[in-house]
Amino acid sequence: MRAVRVERFGGPEVLVAGEVPDLAAGPGQVVVGVRAADVLFLDVQVRRGLFGEHFTVRPPYVPGCAVAGRVLSVGEGVDPGWTGRRVAARTGVQGGYAEQAVVPAGELVPVPDALDLDTAAALLHDGPTALALSDNARIGPGARVLVLAAAGGMGALLVQLAKASGARVVATARGRRKLDAALALGADAAVDHSEPDWADRAREAVGGAGADVVLDGVGGETGRAAFEVTASGGRFSAHGAPGGGFTAVDPDEAERRGVTVTGIEQVQFAQPDARRLVERALAEAAAGRIRPLVGQTFPLERTAEAHAVMEARGAVGKTLLLP
Repeated sequence: MRAVRVERFGGPEVLVAGEVPDLAAGPGQVVVGVRAADVLFLDVQVRRGLFGEHFTVRPPYVPGCAVAGRVLSVGEGVDPGWTGRRVAARTGVQGGYAEQAVVPAGELVPVPDALDLDTAAALLHDGPTALALSDNARIGPGARVLVLAAAGGMGALLVQLAKASGARVVATARGRRKLDAALALGADAAVDHSEPDWADRAREAVGGAGADVVLDGVGGETGRAAFEVTASGGRFSAHGAPGGGFTAVDPDEAERRGVTVTGIEQVQFAQPDARRLVERALAEAAAGRIRPLVGQTFPLERTAEAHAVMEARGAVGKTLLLP
């Protein structure tokens, strides 16, 4: 089978596609024939050698955290009825960038008949995260919501969920293409957060004294500026870090303004909870209530290009590999 390996930590050029032996399912495992593999910014960071204190993966390895496809075979102790079924599953930190992936049977989630496998793959990580963040934010009719990185995989879902709750949604993104994508998803206004006055424009767009809810998927200085847009008594979710780490908020200032601040702990799920949220995300998509924004797809041979586009912040929405 074909697979992509990280030969050493480094830039996109360390991603090399080639032939590797077919996989076999061990006890409690299945082999999935991969139709689509999710590409996360986390994959990019681990490939560069970051977060070694959290992940034990070392080169050479096959990256990729989530796949969708059909079960090809099952291992000892697994119901043979899974064979041939359309499924989505998380693989851990590695194994997804290939024509086949070995997955623990407990991670398998059936894909509804009304949903294509590409969409299922695009929802495996961002779907559960967006649902949990939306639930925790308690967004109601008339709320003023600011969504940062609204044209990213998760931000696109947050825009849809906030609009479905009856909120006024202001999106931020970088560049006209991403701003237009956010507006097409239902945002009431969109602001380029790479421009110097973006925070003032965002405050004006949300109206009133600021945003009741800020969903910060960027972090760094951008996130700090977004905190200033949060209304007194509002809620600020600091769950994103691609802009230079999670947003640092002075707890005394937050208390003075009555702002409730939450962080990445909101989306650190136990396996049963993660599986339940994946099932919910797939059901919501099958019913037409949410849809992932898949901006670009690549074959395995162009995985290095996919990573390069993401590192350059050129990707819109989700990026998928299609083996």
